[in-house]
Amino acid sequence: MSVKQTPLKPHERLATLLDEDMAAVNTLIRDRMASKHAPRIPEVTAHLVEAGGKRLRPLLTLAAARMCGYTGPYHVHLAATVEFIHTATLLHDDVVDESNKRRGRPTANLLWDNKSSVLVGDYLFARSFQLMTETKNLDVLRILSNAAATIAEGEVLQLTAAQDLKTSEDIYLQVVRGKTAALFSAATEVGGVIAGSPANEVQALFDYGDALGIAFQIVDDLLDYWGSDATGKNVGDDFRERKLTLPLIKSIAKSNDEDRAFWKRVIEKGDQRDGDLEHAIALLNKHGALEDTRQEALAWAERAKSAMQTLPQSELRDLLIELNDYVVSRVN
Repeated sequence: MSVKQTPLKPHERLATLLDEDMAAVNTLIRDRMASKHAPRIPEVTAHLVEAGGKRLRPLLTLAAARMCGYTGPYHVHLAATVEFIHTATLLHDDVVDESNKRRGRPTANLLWDNKSSVLVGDYLFARSFQLMTETKNLDVLRILSNAAATIAEGEVLQLTAAQDLKTSEDIYLQVVRGKTAALFSAATEVGGVIAGSPANEVQALFDYGDALGIAFQIVDDLLDYWGSDATGKNVGDDFRERKLTLPLIKSIAKSNDEDRAFWKRVIEKGDQRDGDLEHAIALLNKHGALEDTRQEALAWAERAKSAMQTLPQSELRDLLIELNDYVVSRVN
């Protein structure tokens, strides 16, 4: 009797299609995370880089470059750059958030210490800039250095906005563009730039990555209140960490005085008690905030798909379009 195989997900099919390129990226990452003088650097980096994960951001760079007809070697450098920037931000985020678990494993700051996580993150940022310069392409350097600045700016903005009930949807979007979408859009844009694609196609790749990143983060924030074991997301983590995400912002905008007093107590003051998470979810449902957030995620996914229509039809383009449906499938 034959065993029925589960169809591969879009990102898995991308990884299969770009298998040789991704192997070269992994080799380059292992080579460049080495350090002759500080053995802790490869130890800490390997803990995070080799912990699994979809490697979505480097895959986006490789796919964009190949889709645009690039035949040179530097898309590998750019994909490794993107992964180094992402890994550096994860190391720093875990320190800022005082996290002790990522992808089901202890965080680097827990296994080593905060100082090691911050300094190794700094090293990876420096390595990423070294890789960028090897392409000898100033546009690539501009795009990725701007993305690194936007990521840092978004993280700082989140510090002040995350527990402030006055935080608007516009500010939330600015934070999301910083913490997630900036690297998605840079990852796709540089693939087109290194391939020498025309300006309208490069813009389409940027728009695609930007919208995909925003949809990705909105879905992640929604699943904190709508998750299950099947989604791999624990319900209430963001609530317990007092993060003011889009579902809460939408609900607070429709709240009466009693509801606002509740949000002020649990988010701004951090006075959380038994039953508060359940009450928060009830308020989100009462104001239709979860469904409104879901619709927003779907709308951003449609924007990403629309941007991709600008590019010539190919297997890679169609896979990137499918990737949008996969990103929002957990809330469909």
